[in-house]
Amino acid sequence: MQYGLIGEKLGHSYSKEIHTAFGKYDYELKELSKDEVKDFILGKQFKGLNVTIPYKETVMEYLDFIDDEAKAIGAVNTVVNKEGKLYGYNTDFYGMLEVLKDTGFDFKDKKVLILGVGATAKTATAVLNHLQVKDIFYAARNKTKSFCIDKTVSFTEAKETLTDVDFIVNTTPCGMYPNLEDQAIDLAHFKNIYGVFDVIFNPGRTQLMLQAESLNKRAFGGLKMLVYQAVYAAEKFTGESVERNLSERILKDLRSKNENIVLIGMPASGKSTVGKLLSKDLSKEFFDTDNLIVKKAGCEITDIFANKGETYFRDLESEVIKEVSLKKNVIIATGGGAVLRKENVEALKAYGRLYFIDRALENLLPTEDRPLANDAEKIKKLYETRLPIYKEAADVVVECDNILEHKVEKIKRDHYEH
Repeated sequence: MQYGLIGEKLGHSYSKEIHTAFGKYDYELKELSKDEVKDFILGKQFKGLNVTIPYKETVMEYLDFIDDEAKAIGAVNTVVNKEGKLYGYNTDFYGMLEVLKDTGFDFKDKKVLILGVGATAKTATAVLNHLQVKDIFYAARNKTKSFCIDKTVSFTEAKETLTDVDFIVNTTPCGMYPNLEDQAIDLAHFKNIYGVFDVIFNPGRTQLMLQAESLNKRAFGGLKMLVYQAVYAAEKFTGESVERNLSERILKDLRSKNENIVLIGMPASGKSTVGKLLSKDLSKEFFDTDNLIVKKAGCEITDIFANKGETYFRDLESEVIKEVSLKKNVIIATGGGAVLRKENVEALKAYGRLYFIDRALENLLPTEDRPLANDAEKIKKLYETRLPIYKEAADVVVECDNILEHKVEKIKRDHYEH
């Protein structure tokens, strides 16, 4: 191959999509075992490579030249073959720098906790030192493997002794697909943090990020870092610069192609109708969780409530949401009570952006097929109880008139531009 990515497991990589969007060269993904790495690198049958977990340190001993920055970091993620000589660089540094500069946080003289002590933690250390932080500490499961033992504690010790840190960077794979429910550390112990940066990009929002948001802290994911490290790698490959406008467009396109549009709101608020219109306009598959529940149960929702009760229905709803939320680039309309369970909201937010269709109470009409909303008084009570829950769960509140097209256009704009 001419250009591509090597790593141990690449099934969920976005790198081919990103590099193809530059329009400069063909790009391939190649999974290698540890035993295959040396022969592949020394075979030199490539023009340029990106390197990912777990080979960013491994490849260094096979290179002819290592950039001073990459050498100082102790990790290489980009290799260029120049007339048979292999040159190593670390473009992760610039990708991470782009993210941390965009946080709006002044890192100078601040105290930061890095979760993990691998190659990416080394990159984070270099970036944070560049931003002139005062102190960097590390949390690891095995302190003896740390490159900075005197500043490394266990995760338990971090929660007890480093509660005053200003920012947290997660460089571990904890929370990465398919282990979405994993979380490296409980943020409740860190009252003073401005926010967190999680280098993971799959899912779009990890449990760590979701907890940060629930605590009204800022949360930043790894997708932008992924795109911008690719930008700098492409510039190393070709010797040509990549325009900032193109970089931002690739980032937005990648996000919109992998992020679900999730519609929440009261029964009869128009979620399914809006969802079907969005599906038609955006050519995205549409799912209605109530319909999925009916299919799974083999009977109508009124029968489920009558024969099995609401708790059984909610359990079935959670099962359905957990399954459908793992899809990408789809539109999901949820039942009115889906947001009542925290687990549902977290599952939907991992790969989706939640839009609350806030239809005025006077426009919510009773429907016979919804046991909890089959008369006006029930709807009124539900609305009063659930309104703050919808607003808290939503990423965007869609407050429009009764013209459906206006709601659709607002969601489409936000989906592409946020």
